[in-house]
Amino acid sequence: MLGETKPVVVKRDLYTDPAFPASDTSLFFDCCTPLAQFRGQISWLRPKDICSTPRLFSNNLQDVQVKQGILGDCWFLCACVALQKSKYLLNKVIPPGQPSWADDSYRGCFTCRVWQFGRWVDVTIDDRLPCLGGKLCFSQCQTEDLFWLPLLEKAYAKVHGSYEQLWAGQVADALVDLTGGIAERWTLKGPGRNVEKEKTGTVLEKAVFRRLMNLKEQCVISCSVLDSRQGTSERGEFHAFIVIDVLNLSEASGREIFLLRIRNPWGRRCWSGPWCEGGQGWSRLDPAVASELLSQIQEGEFWVDEEEFFREFDEITMGFPVNEEGQLQSLYSEKVLYHSQNLFGSWVRGQSAGGCRNNSSFPTNPKFWLRVCEKSEVCIALLQKHREYRADWAGRRRNLAHLAEEKLCLTEGIQGKNYQAVGLHVWKVEKKRFNLPKTLSAPPVVGTVCHSYDREVHVCSDLSPGFYLVVPSTFLKDAVGNFLLRVFSTGRISLSELKPPPRDAALCEELPPGEWETVQLHGCWKKGQSAGGSRNFPSFHINPSFPLSIPAGPGKSSVKVTLRQHCQDSKCRPIGFHIFQVPDSSWEPHSSYVQLEPLVSCVPHCHAQEVTRLCQLPAGSYVIVPSTYLPNTEGSFTVVIATKIDRKHIHSRETLGQVLQEMSFTTIMKR
Repeated sequence: MLGETKPVVVKRDLYTDPAFPASDTSLFFDCCTPLAQFRGQISWLRPKDICSTPRLFSNNLQDVQVKQGILGDCWFLCACVALQKSKYLLNKVIPPGQPSWADDSYRGCFTCRVWQFGRWVDVTIDDRLPCLGGKLCFSQCQTEDLFWLPLLEKAYAKVHGSYEQLWAGQVADALVDLTGGIAERWTLKGPGRNVEKEKTGTVLEKAVFRRLMNLKEQCVISCSVLDSRQGTSERGEFHAFIVIDVLNLSEASGREIFLLRIRNPWGRRCWSGPWCEGGQGWSRLDPAVASELLSQIQEGEFWVDEEEFFREFDEITMGFPVNEEGQLQSLYSEKVLYHSQNLFGSWVRGQSAGGCRNNSSFPTNPKFWLRVCEKSEVCIALLQKHREYRADWAGRRRNLAHLAEEKLCLTEGIQGKNYQAVGLHVWKVEKKRFNLPKTLSAPPVVGTVCHSYDREVHVCSDLSPGFYLVVPSTFLKDAVGNFLLRVFSTGRISLSELKPPPRDAALCEELPPGEWETVQLHGCWKKGQSAGGSRNFPSFHINPSFPLSIPAGPGKSSVKVTLRQHCQDSKCRPIGFHIFQVPDSSWEPHSSYVQLEPLVSCVPHCHAQEVTRLCQLPAGSYVIVPSTYLPNTEGSFTVVIATKIDRKHIHSRETLGQVLQEMSFTTIMKR
């Protein structure tokens, strides 16, 4: 009609991710995998360009079966099954409430979360996905209008730098990244049959295997083929599968039959054993039962019996179950591991990279106190941070045939090169003060069987109450790296780092005769933040403070405190410190504590490089407050605390390790 106005349609630009563009840089790394043959053929399409009504999820379990494309990331796809078993994990990894294609607020981007080295990381991507001939060429769900899986795969590729860097990996690593938990690996072959693969984990006994299969509804169970020997399948090598179902049946003669239903991420028929369709195995069952079981399998699935499973597969991987509160459950007892603590650490060349127990330098490795407050099932995990590998990755991956000649697992040969061979050992000590060389020369209460190139190793054990010394190590001496130590327990625990003795020989010589344990703590005074000046100023309470705990014992303890500023003699600031007694170790500094009277004072403030006080302190909790005379005077410093041990020195005759001071004193700087 004349004069009628049409509504204005505003077309909004969809998000494009500049950090992970729709180009070959996001697809390829060095073009040394079979993916390189598709270079120049892959296009990028949004889900709306692939199908008319794209969806993120479906309520039908048959629709969400994972299906592998032309990318060799079966290890990642097996781990994705964990999200189908836990609503908590699904919401953690793919946060709900994000606008999708049918929403007016849709902008073409999605956010996923991936657990990386101790924390959940948000990964935002656009929804342009790699395609060949207008269809997804990498992972997808069995029903092609569901897109949660290819979007999560893209986010995971972004974390790794490219899709090609997802070619080959460990199911256990992907499980940790998608759950924030722990994954366990076992080999299915005895040492006499497959010695090379024995290093991948403990041999799984059939009795334990049967019990673990009962957890199929709670966690991911993946089985892998690591070599190319001839068998009853066309399953390829270095390939991971998913255990879908487990049944314990009886045949006509009354004997037991243990069947497992396996899914191949390839999504096609790949098995010709006795339990394939038309196989002889089904004649051992009632025809009605056989017909029912055969009708259950989907494309890419097959049944095997227990004997065939142990014969044809090399390895099994399981993730610890995660309950709806986000807590881990033990694979061994199914108890909830309610308590957990984490600490970061490093192996530093010449200081704390002592190597394995074959080296005399082993005692220099980082050491941690684990206090177990009650009888508990405890799992201790050592996760190493991958080394930067972009510069030399190409050379390591160039010759895949060479890896085959050395009979190495593809994931060990390619990805394992980014990691050190690491191990973890735990000793129980009767009290916090102990002889270090003597302790480390004794057998540990629990430890890894060997050092391995796995990204994470762990030990699980029932531990009685008491103190434990935890020592993570690399196999080679002076192998540098960063790591995260995680402890999960059914009972209460505490974890702290055992500080090394000071390396300042002059300081050690200045200590009065006797046996002393020492710790060095570093801090700084920053203008407007932590440079509060002396007690003459109301800002004194913002100075750094260090908690000090004196354990109960006969009489007072001898303590020597030294404050050393980092400066040249001509530029020294006037410095001093006070020691206050406080109610308990959890006490936090606040403005009111300037009204407290210090128990020990090192004043007046001196223009010296270091100031020292030797004092006698009764049992209790204290804080040490170092300060400059004037507020807003910046500088860095070290506080050295030496505590005398009033007992006879233990002369060790052990040959393992160099002679180190006995140490037990630990403290943490409060900011």
